[in-house]
Amino acid sequence: MMKSLYTAATGMIANQTVVDTTANNLANVDTTGFKRSEVQFQDLLYQTVRAPGTQGATGYEVPTGIQIGSGVRTAAITKVFTQGVEQNTGNNYDVAIDGQGFFQVLLPSGEFGYTRDGSFRPNSTGQLVTADGLLLQPPINIPNDTLSITIGTDGTVSVITGSNSESVTIGNIAMTRFANPSGLSSEGRNLYSQTTASGPPLQGIPGANGFGTLRQGFLELSNVQVVNEMIGLITAQRAFEASQRAVLTSDEMLRTGNDMVR
Repeated sequence: MMKSLYTAATGMIANQTVVDTTANNLANVDTTGFKRSEVQFQDLLYQTVRAPGTQGATGYEVPTGIQIGSGVRTAAITKVFTQGVEQNTGNNYDVAIDGQGFFQVLLPSGEFGYTRDGSFRPNSTGQLVTADGLLLQPPINIPNDTLSITIGTDGTVSVITGSNSESVTIGNIAMTRFANPSGLSSEGRNLYSQTTASGPPLQGIPGANGFGTLRQGFLELSNVQVVNEMIGLITAQRAFEASQRAVLTSDEMLRTGNDMVR
C-alpha cells in the first residue's frame, strides 16, 4: 500500500481539527470574556533511507540525506489571551478586566474557578454572583438599602445606602493570574480551572504587580476576529482539499499499477 495514502490522511484529519476549532471560535464570537483557540501542528516521524552526512558510494560525505515524512499531527490547541473589546453596558455591576488576570469564583464542589466574565449581579442575600449563581471570591456583600455602587479601578467597592449618604467601602475585588494562562483547563460556562501546566494561582490587587485594572459598567467581549477566522477557515478547507487530492492521486496510481497485469 502506498505510504502517501496514510500521509495525506493525516493532513485531512489535522485540517478537520482546524475547522472544528474555528467553528467553536465563531460560535462564541458574542460570548463575554471568551478567548479564541489556535491549533498548532507538528510533523510526524521520518523514514530515513540515508542519513545526512553519511559516506556515499564514491567515498565522500553526502551533504543531504533521504528522509520520507509520515505526515502531520495536532500538537496543541492553545487559548490566546489577547484583550477583547470592552463594551459599555451602563450596568454598575458589570466589570471588565483591562489587562491580565481573572476573577475567582467558588464552585459547588468547593474548588475555585476562574473567569474573565465580569457580568455580576447581587443574589437574594446581596452577595455578588455570576450568571450561574457562583459566588465571587472573596465575597462582596451589597447592603439591601444600597442606592448606588462604585467599583474603582483597583477593585475597591463602595456604596451609598439609604441610611448613610456618605460613600462607604464594603470590600475589594481581588484578581488572580497564572504564570501560564494557556495551561488552564477550559470547563465551559466561561470558566477555567487550574492545572499543573498553568502553575499555582497568584492573587493580587488590580493595577498592581502586573495585574490588569477594572472598569465598572463595561464587559470584555470575545477576542475572536470574524474576518481572520473566515480566512483561516478557507485556508483549512483548501488544505483539506489538497490532502484529499493527494489521496485520489495515490489511488489513481495504484489503479494504474493494477491495470498493468491485465
